Amino acid sequence: MNNKRNIWLPLLFSLFTALGMFIGYKMNPGSGSVTVKTGGSQLEQVIQLIESRYVDSVDRQEIYGEGIQAMLSQLDPYSSFIPAADFEQVNQPLEGNFEGVGIEFYRLNDTILVVGAISGGPSEAVGIRAGDKIVVVDGEDVTGPDFTNEDVIKRLRGPKGSKVKVDIVRRGSGKVLPFTITRGRIPIYSVDVAYRPAAEVGYIKINKFSATTAEEFQKAFLKLAGDGPMKSLILDLRGNPGGYLDAAIRLCDEFLGNELLITYTEGRAQPRRDYKATRSGLFEKGQVIVLIDEGSASASEIVAGAIQDQDRGLLIGRRSFGKGLVQEQFGMADGSAVRLTVARYYTPSGRSIQKPYVKGESEDLFERFTHGEFFSRDSIQVNDSLAFKTKNGRTVYGGGGIIPDVFVGADTSSFGPLLNQLFNSGLLVDFSYTLADRERSRLLPLGSAKKFISGFEPDDKMIKALLEEAKAEGISFTPVQLQKEAAQIKRYLKAYVGRQLFGNEAFYPVVNENDLAFLEALQKSQEQR
Repeated sequence: MNNKRNIWLPLLFSLFTALGMFIGYKMNPGSGSVTVKTGGSQLEQVIQLIESRYVDSVDRQEIYGEGIQAMLSQLDPYSSFIPAADFEQVNQPLEGNFEGVGIEFYRLNDTILVVGAISGGPSEAVGIRAGDKIVVVDGEDVTGPDFTNEDVIKRLRGPKGSKVKVDIVRRGSGKVLPFTITRGRIPIYSVDVAYRPAAEVGYIKINKFSATTAEEFQKAFLKLAGDGPMKSLILDLRGNPGGYLDAAIRLCDEFLGNELLITYTEGRAQPRRDYKATRSGLFEKGQVIVLIDEGSASASEIVAGAIQDQDRGLLIGRRSFGKGLVQEQFGMADGSAVRLTVARYYTPSGRSIQKPYVKGESEDLFERFTHGEFFSRDSIQVNDSLAFKTKNGRTVYGGGGIIPDVFVGADTSSFGPLLNQLFNSGLLVDFSYTLADRERSRLLPLGSAKKFISGFEPDDKMIKALLEEAKAEGISFTPVQLQKEAAQIKRYLKAYVGRQLFGNEAFYPVVNENDLAFLEALQKSQEQR
């Protein structure tokens, strides 16, 4: 079918870029061209021609989908077509829930290892727990290299109320344990972690802006506030690709005073629309520090831009991605949808968040990397003609993305070549999960993430075993490399063991101990108290 696409897809491209072109094909050599006289648009005429005269049979809906996507790709990087078959999967991550069994899993040595059963979910209810290995689903052996993550998800997810039978191998049980799980609605969390890195300082990391983000943030914040006075909050939006505008507005409303402008949108067919803070927020007086990087996009940039332009807090990290185009989703009669760019986002000072782009070309961060922007603030190209003023008169620049107030370059010294190989090969994560499974009975009695962090350190024997596996996998290193990276290898090994046993509450505090942007934020929070 791909070969067939390569034959007719260029024809569709030509149709979209050459309006008014006379349509015709030479149907028989030497007989001249035959004019297509069927009704409808040019696109419809070409599809009818393909269906009636093309050498092989074709799928009309597939042609439509490919043609629509080709047309939209000529507009901007974000207008897109969603086929009916993909609609639910595409929209699910932002809806805040899905229907399934409620586990987080990882494929370890071609076996499904349960990282954790989601709290309140169907799997937890029947007794499945972290460390269990799923070997059979509805009578089908799901071990081995032939099963991908997508295959696993397809077998475990399903409509609420339906049942799935799984066989579990549990360390120490000595036998296969059968479970019948009744699928239910499973929450997808957008707040990764919330904890206190220092007295009177809170830290909350948000991975996306979904339908439940505002409620999740409020719950996390109130939990932190319950541990005593909190004068500073570090909001980590690094790697957050965005999501729903409403979620970003509601988050900003927690920090900004009533009637302060958060963002506005405007487009050719859409008049300017202002979005303002509307109520008393949870944290309108304390210090706010927002962490951003090149992976922070869209809704993340709305939050960062509002905090910066209203002089409400401090931005630390690297320039954000620069996605400031507004997409509206239009449903089609067959269940498919078109996401069409209808407006642009602007910060309160009037900056367009969207970076320049070439129509028909995708955006790439590789140019920023090669230009040195990830490592030096001086490498960030600013346009003096796009200078704007914040509420207090500070100069900020438009032209795409949000430039932080305090630049912290990518840290290459703490993530050396050996550690990089251990990650890229998947060995470090695999080894840490195996280690956690082996040490579970000893470490779980610690009872909490906090006690795990203070009570466990990978010893030399563990590191030696990891490096022996690395050598067996063909990963080479020198004694100098090992000495230089040993502390970081131990740190990440500890973090992933902690995640397996106690979740993100034991992962991020360990990783953040050597995170330069986080440490800068922590220092700034303590300077201003």
